[in-house]
Amino acid sequence: QVQLVESGGGLVQAGASLRLSCAASGRTFSSYDMGWFRQAPGKEREFVAAIGWYIFYADSVKGRFTISRDNAKNTVYLQMNSLKPEDTAVYYCAASQGRFTTSAQSMAVPRYDYWGQGTQVTVSS
Repeated sequence: QVQLVESGGGLVQAGASLRLSCAASGRTFSSYDMGWFRQAPGKEREFVAAIGWYIFYADSVKGRFTISRDNAKNTVYLQMNSLKPEDTAVYYCAASQGRFTTSAQSMAVPRYDYWGQGTQVTVSS
């Protein structure tokens, strides 16, 4: 069992930066592929980024967001730069016991086994 706790969300103006963190419990963190998803009001949960053997990004965040992990701290990060109002959403961290080798695999919500409670990111124009 893995528990995930996100932090770092907040209210910022367009163009600003935020860094989200996701702290994971358990001693096998390094064996999980980790992902970030987001969900805006009235919309489906959408993929943002994933890290494992490979790193994948959604086209909408490429060049602005960076995913990284520190296995010694059991933490995965999402550095978000040049934020836009359309980035406003609840951001979720997720862990998968499977290893992704394609972007399609990393984007699939059902492939993730554990989810955090989410952290709100609001970007004002």
